[in-house]
Amino acid sequence: MFRKLMRGLFTLLLLLFILPALVSQAAWQLHGNHAKSWNTADWTSAGIFPSVVNDTDAVVYVMAAKTGRWKGGFAVHTWIVIKEEGAAQYNRYEVVGWGKPLRLNAYAPDARWYSNDPYIVKTIRGEQAKKIIPRIENAIANYPHAQRGQYTLWPGPNSNSFVAHVLNEVPQIGITLPSNAVGRDFLSGGRYVNIDPDWMNVQVTYKGYIGFALGVRSGFELHFIGLTAGVDVLNPAIKLPGFGRIGF
Repeated sequence: MFRKLMRGLFTLLLLLFILPALVSQAAWQLHGNHAKSWNTADWTSAGIFPSVVNDTDAVVYVMAAKTGRWKGGFAVHTWIVIKEEGAAQYNRYEVVGWGKPLRLNAYAPDARWYSNDPYIVKTIRGEQAKKIIPRIENAIANYPHAQRGQYTLWPGPNSNSFVAHVLNEVPQIGITLPSNAVGRDFLSGGRYVNIDPDWMNVQVTYKGYIGFALGVRSGFELHFIGLTAGVDVLNPAIKLPGFGRIGF
């Protein structure tokens, strides 16, 4: 009985997590955009955002781009961009894996990441953005893993753990990170359970290694070694390791 149970568990892990991740990695190696090194990669603006001269609204962007080298087959890098109403510039907040992790405006707000074009995960503008920008700034200021030596590539806290922390603290943003944002399931502050303040999403995890999420924002997800498999019924999609969200 125990052997049968273990075989079934292994088969489940193979089909839900390992096999899709390997296929994603193979596709990335064949067709991905591979900068040879950090120094030769393109980190310039992708020209996505309008000029602040022409766009005076308050705005919040949640951004993502495939990360570099072999990691691009599994994961994206995410960051947050905010602009106050009438401000002269965008402010980009993110965590990186060298030096002091939390950075402000280290790159252009819509810069490529390891030569990979970014995309907008979520945009909030106008009055709603004005209301939540102070809460976002407060969540950033209170991120508990912002000091030198507190970054961990896997399972976290990493760049995606930081953005997930902000989204958890400010549920009015209304999203979870892409399911291939490896590290997003690591809860800040050493917690094992996160319940959004509005009770619309619940996450349970053991240090980002294994867990699950359930709610309006995430659908139903299973988490294993930083990979995510799941289904979203309200916004129809499946979520596969490496590939991320595949909508219908």
